[in-house]
Amino acid sequence: MAQHTASISATLIRDAKNVTELDDWGPCPEATGHQMDTRGAYLWQDGKGAESGIWECTAGPSRWVLETNEFVHVISGSMTITADDGEAQFVGPGDTVFLPRGWSGNWELHETLRKLYVIF
Repeated sequence: MAQHTASISATLIRDAKNVTELDDWGPCPEATGHQMDTRGAYLWQDGKGAESGIWECTAGPSRWVLETNEFVHVISGSMTITADDGEAQFVGPGDTVFLPRGWSGNWELHETLRKLYVIF
């Protein structure tokens, strides 16, 4: 029986930590203090609210109430995540976090943070 290899098209981001061509996504609407500026690049969007890509945001406090699931992998910077019903957790480069739909709490970005994310 002959083997066939199917070609699957895929979008690729190389060296996400050093990508410089990020779009200006404007002020972070979740910021609770001074203005926090965001930039990013989409890897994929389904047109129904699910997406993945690179997100970068300047330092500051923010409040989040998630209407979707979010998978986060921090590639630079750091933050402390505190769920409304939990303890503060420090998250830095190389850390991966899953936040389920309905999660609510605060993020304190200690410096500009860059993450890879999937929202679904």
